[in-house]
Amino acid sequence: MLSATSAFAQAAPAAPAPKATLAKSAYMFTADAALTVNVVKADRTADFEKIVGKLQEALQKSARPERAQQAASWKVYKASEPGPSGSSIYVFLIDPVVADTDYTPSAILAEGFPDDVRPLYKTLSDSLASLSIFNLSLVSDFSK
Repeated sequence: MLSATSAFAQAAPAAPAPKATLAKSAYMFTADAALTVNVVKADRTADFEKIVGKLQEALQKSARPERAQQAASWKVYKASEPGPSGSSIYVFLIDPVVADTDYTPSAILAEGFPDDVRPLYKTLSDSLASLSIFNLSLVSDFSK
């Protein structure tokens, strides 16, 4: 036999499910400029430079106007000095950043080369020893 209390008790309403939030890409820059430091394995510099060429090609041939803006402000430099264990250091300098635009290399490669994105991404990931990404806010402009 059930007691009156348990018979008429109501279960507490279930808590609403938390809203799913997508993790913001590290390549959605939030500052004036951005810098990525790509440490490339010593035996993979040709592979990395191939990917850099494909990124440039994808940006330039895109019908999306923001991709042309990205290409206009994105420069790639290679350090003259060797990195750790003979690696090569490539710097992506993006100044100014195109606001609210994704700079994720795999996304750009997927747009430009949808049939080849997997091998291109594998080549990119296999070439990197490490990667650091920085959002840069202007502190001083010595030209002014």
